[in-house]
Amino acid sequence: MTELDCPFCEIVQLEDPDAREVFRNEHVIAFFPTEPATLGHTLVIPRKHIAGIWEIDDATATQLSRVTLKLAHAIRDAVKPEGLNLIQSNGEAATQTVNHLHIHLVPRWESDGIGRIWPRETNFSERQKDDALERVRDALRIGMAKG
Repeated sequence: MTELDCPFCEIVQLEDPDAREVFRNEHVIAFFPTEPATLGHTLVIPRKHIAGIWEIDDATATQLSRVTLKLAHAIRDAVKPEGLNLIQSNGEAATQTVNHLHIHLVPRWESDGIGRIWPRETNFSERQKDDALERVRDALRIGMAKG
C-alpha cells in the first residue's frame, strides 16, 4: 500500500468526509474508526505515511506517544471506561489491515463483548523462553551499538 491508495492518507489530506476527527496537529491525527470496537475507540496516526513500527523515526514516535497519552486521559474522562487497551499491530500476521502505522485506543468494560486478547496459557518450554530471551538481548545489544 502506498500513500496514493491509503485510506488513512485520505484522512490526512482531508479527503474522507466520513472521518470523525478528534485531534489534528502538524504531526499526528486522531479519529474514530468507521467500525469502532467500543464507543470512544480512537485511532492515532502519523500524518506522514509510515507503514509500521519498524519504519518510524524517533521524532515521529515521540509525537505519536504524546498524543496517545493525552487521548488516553481524554477518553477516560469522557466515556469512563473500566479499562483501556492500546493496540499497535504490524503485518498481516498481527492483524494489521491498513498499512499506515496506527495506534488503537480501545476503552474497555467487563460487558463490552470483545473478550480476551491474550491466550489463557501457553506451553513454551523454559528452554524456548530462555533462547528467545538471549536472541532478543543479543539483537538489542547490536542495535544499541549501531546507535
